[in-house]
Amino acid sequence: MYNKLYAAGSSKKSIDFSIFAHSFEKLIGIQYMITVNNLDVQFGKRILFQDVNMKFTPGNCYGIIGANGAGKSTFLRVISKQLDPTRGSVTLGPGERLSVLSQDHFAFDEHTVMDTVLMGHTTLWEVMSEKNALYEKPDFSDADGIRVSELEEKFAEMEGWNAESDAANLLSGLGIAEEYHYSMMKDLSGKQKVRILLARALFGQPDNLLLDEPTNDLDITTLTVLEDYLDHFEGIVIIVSHDRYFLDRTVSRIFAFEEGGHLQQYEGNYSDYALRKSMETQEFDSITEAGNGGRKETAGERGESARATWKKPARKLKFTYQEQKDYQSIEGEMAALEEKISRLETDLLQYAHDFVKLGEITREKEAAEKLLEEKMERWMYLEDLAARIEKGEEV
Repeated sequence: MYNKLYAAGSSKKSIDFSIFAHSFEKLIGIQYMITVNNLDVQFGKRILFQDVNMKFTPGNCYGIIGANGAGKSTFLRVISKQLDPTRGSVTLGPGERLSVLSQDHFAFDEHTVMDTVLMGHTTLWEVMSEKNALYEKPDFSDADGIRVSELEEKFAEMEGWNAESDAANLLSGLGIAEEYHYSMMKDLSGKQKVRILLARALFGQPDNLLLDEPTNDLDITTLTVLEDYLDHFEGIVIIVSHDRYFLDRTVSRIFAFEEGGHLQQYEGNYSDYALRKSMETQEFDSITEAGNGGRKETAGERGESARATWKKPARKLKFTYQEQKDYQSIEGEMAALEEKISRLETDLLQYAHDFVKLGEITREKEAAEKLLEEKMERWMYLEDLAARIEKGEEV
């Protein structure tokens, strides 16, 4: 997947001794991690979470779930050092670079698409900005010349001369045509901005990725590209999402915000987590019934029992916002694709002797068939989910 998004032959080099040592230690098998120690976040009297201790290790994709307002996005902001905790600390390995998927679609409106992506690698962008500012000085001094020489060396070590080419390949791989690469962000559509912000997060081969609701406004094609990228990502990925389908496809562990501001770890994807919670609820009901001499509790007694324990009551299964949008539109999208494939099949016969045109039509038809297959897979999942919701299933 990486070769589809970046030019072949691109590699990451060190910019100082600590990063060189970090790269060497990775090479010989020493792995760093994100370590969270005794973390508390409190706003006034409201405690979002407390006493959080955990380690995130490379090669794993973690899903953060919980009720709205539980503190999921705040937790990511603390890890990315955008917000200071009330107590505790977050530590990354030496030289580790962390990238965050921005949710603010207007933050870069006064920048070009290319600059927005390049700014995703903050160290490289700072070197480029300082270097360019020095070159533009009308009173360029000897000291400026020495500093520029240092910056040029860092720029070369980070393969800065390939940066725009790498960014362009990444954008094209995410469906942003070359004609838009130097357009202003404010002139692009919301869906294009989402892809560009995703490119910004992935640019420069970060060691760790934080993704806050990454599936919002992503179409099926871009979502598939992201899932494929995450499948091959060797670092740490931490995802906040309400999209159960996406969590099932990507994560290997779940961290759930539970009552009292505690974060509980569960092995497996979202479905594994939901199954375990369902079994715990059933086990709790069985124990309660046995304790009552076989008599089932009244609704009032069940309420008192639930309030006396740490367990959360089961919630009705329902669509996420994105799932609801997809469910309403996906059949029409599939019908349009089927019509397109039928039209392309007719075109194949019409241009049977034009090998150039024939190749173009064949590639377009194959892409449409692949997209239709992906949408059918998504449709089957949504149909099954809709049936479960209609039955009143709980999670």
